[in-house]
Amino acid sequence: MKYFWIQLLLIAGSLSMALMFIRTWGQAKNRAWKRIAFSVFVVVNVYAVLRPGDVTWVAHQLGVGRGTDLVLYVMVLAMGFLTLNTFLRFRSLEKKITDLARTVALSEGARHNEERLGGGTDGADAKAGADAGADSETVKA
Repeated sequence: MKYFWIQLLLIAGSLSMALMFIRTWGQAKNRAWKRIAFSVFVVVNVYAVLRPGDVTWVAHQLGVGRGTDLVLYVMVLAMGFLTLNTFLRFRSLEKKITDLARTVALSEGARHNEERLGGGTDGADAKAGADAGADSETVKA
């Protein structure tokens, strides 16, 4: 009962993260392994909050002094993974946007050239040719 309020706060935070993740489940294109990893993370987090002595025992088995140190090391690794994942996702999106911009620019350029060069042959060039012929007739006279 001594740690009830902090445990309640930490479990509520874990469950709220899980609810937010589940809520955006259909919207985001989450891969299966990310879903599984996040679910395992939430379950382990709740277990660690309820039984901190077990985390210390695992830390001792792995050669780490305290359970809090083990949690810190795992969080540093998780942060590195998230940073790398975000970087790779942004790089992929930038490449897609660049390819899309190039495609749009090429199609717009082709459309513009078609309007400029191909669109003038229907009547405008004939009228321009007639005007040029009339001008050459007046110069001859």
